[in-house]
Amino acid sequence: MAVVAWLLLRGNGGTTYKLRFENAGQLVKDDDVQIGGRRIGSVRNIELTKDNVAEITISVQDGYAPLHEGTTAVIRATSLTGIANRYVALTPAPNSNPKLPDGATLGTDATTPIVDLDQLFNTLDPKTRAALQGFIQGSATWYDNRGRQANAATKYFNPALSSTNALVDELIANQQTLNAFLRNSSRTVGAIAQRRNDLAGLVSNANTTATAIASENASLDQALAVLPRTLRKANTTFVDLRSTLDDLDVLVAASKPATKDLAHFLGELRPLLHDAGPTIADLRTLVHRGGSGNDLTDLVEKAPALEKAAKPAFSNSIQALQKSTPVLKTFRPYTPDFIGWVRDFGQGASNYDANGHFARIQPIFNAYSYSPSATGGTLTPIPPSQRLDGLQTHVIRRCPGMASQPPADGSAPFRDFDGSLDCDPGLTPPGP
Repeated sequence: MAVVAWLLLRGNGGTTYKLRFENAGQLVKDDDVQIGGRRIGSVRNIELTKDNVAEITISVQDGYAPLHEGTTAVIRATSLTGIANRYVALTPAPNSNPKLPDGATLGTDATTPIVDLDQLFNTLDPKTRAALQGFIQGSATWYDNRGRQANAATKYFNPALSSTNALVDELIANQQTLNAFLRNSSRTVGAIAQRRNDLAGLVSNANTTATAIASENASLDQALAVLPRTLRKANTTFVDLRSTLDDLDVLVAASKPATKDLAHFLGELRPLLHDAGPTIADLRTLVHRGGSGNDLTDLVEKAPALEKAAKPAFSNSIQALQKSTPVLKTFRPYTPDFIGWVRDFGQGASNYDANGHFARIQPIFNAYSYSPSATGGTLTPIPPSQRLDGLQTHVIRRCPGMASQPPADGSAPFRDFDGSLDCDPGLTPPGP
């Protein structure tokens, strides 16, 4: 345990460099400095220069220093959660470039600060941010207490994706028709955009109308009951409408030049709509189906409970993995030793006699001293506190991974970079 603690807590040493960033990107002291995802140093100091630039002092381990001219640095985030979860990622220049001396400075032309999510939100105007906030709050209300239904709907993702794939294939096969549809849709949307204020008023008035109708559902039911008689009485009016339609022919004739391309467009669109019928039908069944827990609506209703339960679990798992990384990094070189112990222990403990497995036998070393005499000698018990005297001089200082013969790829024995690990790599076990 003392050796493990020393490996974890000892200093890094190494060469120092100064990196200038436009902003420190929420870096703090002792944050990692990495190359290719491996920690090779740490942040030692953070200062603000006279020209309002963040100057970050880093220390690089001797095994990776010195750096060379052309090296670049960027501030990255280890995950999407947390505040001070940043590290400096270095991209080393080729070794053929001139070396950077200890204390060298990389300017802002060689560094890139991190882009925080707040910077993205700052690009949005107040109206857009308010709309985004309303969307997020509305989604939370939508998923509230509906996690079980959302979970049940996951099994319908596969048919939905399959149907979507069939739809996309059909769109690709009818690309000319799709292009014509998109061009005409663009013109339609452009015309609607020019009357967006009128459209907003139409939607608002329609909402008011629907609300008023819902509040008068009893009256609406009564009106629908008398509607057949009203239609019969309106027959005379419909007959008189024929003359009106004759007069309307003049308007239709005047409108033909403006709609001459519409018939061709609708004719080309008809095969696409015909082939899309099964896909739309499957999509409708996916979204809503009779019963409970069998459609996308039920899945969406169950999603909030899933998110509420999974969020703390994921957060704790990420924290546990981050904290266990140094321990696993230290334990990794001893993997061959551990596997060898398990293998040999199983072989030694597999036999047994009338007293039980051999593993129950406690080994005792140096329990007696022998004194020769004329009658054959005498065995004298040695106190337990003195039995290990003299054995410490024969301690074998094997390196990690030396419990078994060295592998052909040279991955064992393990040796640290600075050679401070107190072990003898020449102590290989006997055998092939």
